[in-house]
Amino acid sequence: MPSLTPSPTPVPTIEEVIEYEMRGSFDFFWEQANSDPASPGCGLIRDRYPGAEGIASIASVGFGLTAYLIGVEKGYITREQAAERVNCTLDTLLNLDRVEGFYYHFLNLRTGKRAWNSEVSNIDTAILMMGVLSAGEYFGGEIAEKARRIYEGINWNWFVDQNRDMFYMGYYPEKGFEGHWDFYAEQLMMYILAAGSETYPIDPAVYYAFTRHYVTYAGGQPFIHSWFHSIFTYQFSHAWIDFRNWVDRDGVNWFQNSVEASQAHYNYAVRMQNKFKTIGPIAWGLTACDGPDGYDGRYGAPPSGYDNTVHRVDDTVPPAGAIGSIIFLPEEAKQAMLNYYSIERLKGRYGFKDAYNLSRNWFASDVIGIDKGITLLMLANYQNGFVHNVMMQNEAVQRGLQRLGFEQVRE
Repeated sequence: MPSLTPSPTPVPTIEEVIEYEMRGSFDFFWEQANSDPASPGCGLIRDRYPGAEGIASIASVGFGLTAYLIGVEKGYITREQAAERVNCTLDTLLNLDRVEGFYYHFLNLRTGKRAWNSEVSNIDTAILMMGVLSAGEYFGGEIAEKARRIYEGINWNWFVDQNRDMFYMGYYPEKGFEGHWDFYAEQLMMYILAAGSETYPIDPAVYYAFTRHYVTYAGGQPFIHSWFHSIFTYQFSHAWIDFRNWVDRDGVNWFQNSVEASQAHYNYAVRMQNKFKTIGPIAWGLTACDGPDGYDGRYGAPPSGYDNTVHRVDDTVPPAGAIGSIIFLPEEAKQAMLNYYSIERLKGRYGFKDAYNLSRNWFASDVIGIDKGITLLMLANYQNGFVHNVMMQNEAVQRGLQRLGFEQVRE
């Protein structure tokens, strides 16, 4: 007689979980883009899904352009399919409304027009440019020429407060500039792109003007932290730029800084595991994401601000937090991925959903483009350094690093 004992559920390998998240994330960018070649929004990609229908973000487009290259390398799509999609995207970008070469943060997916009275955003334009330049570097030819035209059209100095040698954060035609990039965050790529420009290069002093506030946490090494200590701030620039063997003229190695910041996040989660139902050694890396009460950019962990009081913790954990740090803390990130994969309600059409909170029995309904983007790009870098290998060949990136005073060091 056949055994009536149910077969045990096979335990997935980490390779299977990585592939699950990479394919799901890629599918988001491929399927949630405007693929109509006759549309003025061709190539624009949704900010999130299934929420905010009809709204694209330029940061999502930036991650998506690089996602297409990963898709070719992984065999998800052909090189010809990717080139066609990239070409239509770059044509759209060349025709969109721009202010001194910078793009509005949110756009109508179909028309390409400004949505939600959003700001002209230099950081989101920078993320977009990383995608644009990665596509140009990968394909060459006509695509590289279009990428160059888009990049060289950006007047980086226009966004600099000349009185403080510091980038403003946003610009609204109705009211002017707002905020300053006066503290460390995700903006490293912006300085490198701006310094590397052949048309509008910034003074290197702009890069050295923001506050570098060193802290330690739970016995770790000192590192320069971001205001809310949201972990994405230590990841986004590193998705494209391999800072591993580079130091600036002050001796800062930003790769190692992200290692220490990620370790602080992990150590915090370990310390908090008895206080929370979600947070712990296999669910760590707090960052801006959806939560039970809506999206919150203050999600983070100590150390934050100047007195560890500006971040917010409510037991909400986004899978992108730990996964985006896989090149910094690989073993800890992989353990978190295996845990997330074991939670059925956290899985969906496009890989892991944005976040979850067991204390509130809450699971996100949406995925967010920038969170899908950071997991996909960092997993690709973890597997074989693909995105880094493409972007570190880029002349603008190399010029920017050198003009800012970065030097390569031996490991």
